[in-house]
Amino acid sequence: MLHKTRGIVLNFIKYKETSIVTKIYTEVFGVQSYIVNSVRGGGKKSKGKISLFQPLTLLDLVVYHKKATGLNRISEIKCLEPYQSIPYNFKKSGIALFITEVLSKCLKEEEGNEPLFEFLYHSLLVFDHLSDSYENFHLQFLLKLSRYLGFEPRSSDEVFDQVHEYIGKPQGAGDEGQVLSQLIEEPFTQYVKSNNATRRLLLEELIKFYQLHVEGFTDLKSTTVLRELME
Repeated sequence: MLHKTRGIVLNFIKYKETSIVTKIYTEVFGVQSYIVNSVRGGGKKSKGKISLFQPLTLLDLVVYHKKATGLNRISEIKCLEPYQSIPYNFKKSGIALFITEVLSKCLKEEEGNEPLFEFLYHSLLVFDHLSDSYENFHLQFLLKLSRYLGFEPRSSDEVFDQVHEYIGKPQGAGDEGQVLSQLIEEPFTQYVKSNNATRRLLLEELIKFYQLHVEGFTDLKSTTVLRELME
């Protein structure tokens, strides 16, 4: 049976000569994997199609869906909201890489979650439209995402207390607690004054915080890119 749904691409892997298997977070069915033919190679059928499956692309889909099937197929596909800045700004692309890896580790459910999908969809559009002052976006994203995953911190102390109980106090003292409190309270569009050292420390703390709450949330490869961007 055919179903209409929006989707956010998480990743894809090559399959055979011209096909891929793509993992997409869908509004209706949660995380789903689809096999897509004729999207690679130089033929007319594949021209430009692979761009639709770049991570975090926002899609409008008509899909086949069977619960007992590990791989389903896509009947119709188009890009809903082409990004204007994320693919062309190397700093934003680095943050997007981090967000993609976080989502790939956190999103597991094969069922719809409309509030979570709406949060992700609109957060990515806000990020794309921010022309400056987005250095803290990845930190705010982690904090705001945690609400939909069931472990939203009510204060900066709650984050630090939980992490310190098992891992020990963070190195360095400064204004990180105050900055974290502002990041929890403020929307993405409100700039929170910080510095690279504080952002690096808070990133480490928030990753540890996620590791306490999300099974399988191992070290992230993309943090290396983020740290370089913060230099």
